[in-house]
Amino acid sequence: QVQLVESGGGLMQAGGSLILSCVVSGRTLTSVAMGWFRQGPDNDREIVAGINWSRSQTYYSDSVKGRFTMLSDNAKNTFYLQMNNLKPEDTAVYYCAIDKDAYGSGTTGMDYWGKGTLVTVSS
Repeated sequence: QVQLVESGGGLMQAGGSLILSCVVSGRTLTSVAMGWFRQGPDNDREIVAGINWSRSQTYYSDSVKGRFTMLSDNAKNTFYLQMNNLKPEDTAVYYCAIDKDAYGSGTTGMDYWGKGTLVTVSS
């Protein structure tokens, strides 16, 4: 059974930093596309960042580009979202996800999801 567990969310002032972790069990991260998504209070879920299956491409949404960095550690079967210079509009529940199929992009078609971790950024 594949499980993803996020951690690292919390309350932060604008301008601060947080790092989210996603520990994956039941599936190795080797050659697996992975991504971070978020859903704000009045928004649909949106892609934040994704890494493709070969690790050759990393995608960032325009709203986080230059502030967020996605990292992975295959040895720990864990991937991360480093979030710097946080803004109030980054307030959302953040979800990690992986793609069970080969050659995924990390931005769509995700099959396994975590339950989410709440990030709240105060102004």
